[in-house]
Amino acid sequence: MIEVTINGEKRAFKTGLSIADLLVELQMNTRAIAIEINQQILPRDRHHQTRIVSGDVLEIVTLVGGG
Repeated sequence: MIEVTINGEKRAFKTGLSIADLLVELQMNTRAIAIEINQQILPRDRHHQTRIVSGDVLEIVTLVGGG
């Protein structure tokens, strides 16, 4: 298990998860989000290849339409 911080909350996950795997596990709509990992914006095309490791700090922002 690894421990990461997501939006200020410490969470534990199995090792070897990619960002894309993490989003599926969190049941998030992958088309309507922006991700920052360790203070770096992560482009969507790198979600499948970027693995989370213990100690990572993620900010996940969901995009909401409306007026």
